Amino acid sequence: MSPVCRAALGLFIAALGAAAPVRAHTLSESLSAWHIDGDTVRLQFTVPDLEAKRVTPSGKDQPSSAELGKYLAERVGASSADRRCALSEGPRAMAASVGYFRYELVFKCPAATDIRIRSAAFYDLVKSHTNFARIEDSGGRFFEQILTYDHQEIAVAGDETQHALENAGLLTYVGLGIMHIFTGIDHMSFMLGLVLISRRVRDLLFVVTGFTLGHSLTLALAVTGVLRPEAQYIDALVALTIALIGAENIGDGTHRPLPVAIGLAAILFIMALGRYFDLGVTLPTLLLVGGGIFAVSYLMLTGQMRDAGRVRLLVTLVFGLIHGFGFASNLLEMQLPTDRLAALLVGFNIGVEIGQVTVVLGALLVAWLLVRARLAIPRPLFTDIAAAFLVGEGLCWFVERSVTLS
Repeated sequence: MSPVCRAALGLFIAALGAAAPVRAHTLSESLSAWHIDGDTVRLQFTVPDLEAKRVTPSGKDQPSSAELGKYLAERVGASSADRRCALSEGPRAMAASVGYFRYELVFKCPAATDIRIRSAAFYDLVKSHTNFARIEDSGGRFFEQILTYDHQEIAVAGDETQHALENAGLLTYVGLGIMHIFTGIDHMSFMLGLVLISRRVRDLLFVVTGFTLGHSLTLALAVTGVLRPEAQYIDALVALTIALIGAENIGDGTHRPLPVAIGLAAILFIMALGRYFDLGVTLPTLLLVGGGIFAVSYLMLTGQMRDAGRVRLLVTLVFGLIHGFGFASNLLEMQLPTDRLAALLVGFNIGVEIGQVTVVLGALLVAWLLVRARLAIPRPLFTDIAAAFLVGEGLCWFVERSVTLS
């Protein structure tokens, strides 16, 4: 690996270390459906299980229905003529799809004019949280808006300037994709592993191509509704991928992939036994066993190949599918309009690519300056440290997302 690449990877590790207390990034999102009828505002708020857990002190336990309802009631609402609308009904828990909570709240406003709706839910826990709001006003007009930390309120009535995010275009969704990279520690970690294992520009091109193909395939499969993956499984597989790329680096550096492959597979097989004996493991036994077999096969294959670049193209393609499905499946469960979903996913994928390229090029630029100052780190030492970091980080997240302790 060139000195520039080594220095760049050093910057990645420093950034990841500084962000260590932050939870690994899974796109944080929820859905709100607002119906305005005169001076009455009726809200249905849908929350994925993974978001609901953030409300509890541990961040890992599922809150009670009353606990989550109380949290939402304190952070959502409406106003009219600069006066708050009173909560007249709810929060009432409603039937929802598996893996989701849904609540209904009804607000009575002082007047039927100048109504504004707001949601501050989850922004105190995750600043990058996004709420997809579907609104029907008194005239029967439907529109969608995106609520963010910096845009927590929407004017339902008014001129077009009051609806800055109404009918959000491609650039808005591109921005979401860019933020998904910039705020995602697990994304950064996987990128670190890919750059670490890529010794030539051609290898990096394979990596980028695989990642792009994965997101493109995700777009097609998600929009057509062919696949609906379980969000919890996706999050765990993302973490496993990080551990896998770190393990590959260790096997490549030591030229002994077999012990590394057996060690990683043993962890997965032990967890499969834990699932069989109902010891708190939430992932299916078949998925864990299959993951162990794949880990052994992949690590042994790449460990015996002189040029594994094309194999890594396949792995990054799978990674792109996993992360893309993790985003798309939640949106599909939230029943966003299909035509808007297509634009969102296209823009999101473009944004992810922009974010990834920006991070890598920016790091390489700074690294080049460090190399000029002769501050590069010897490759063997750096590889061992970085790879061990990735394996430990990935396994920690994998267990955290796969085991529930009662």
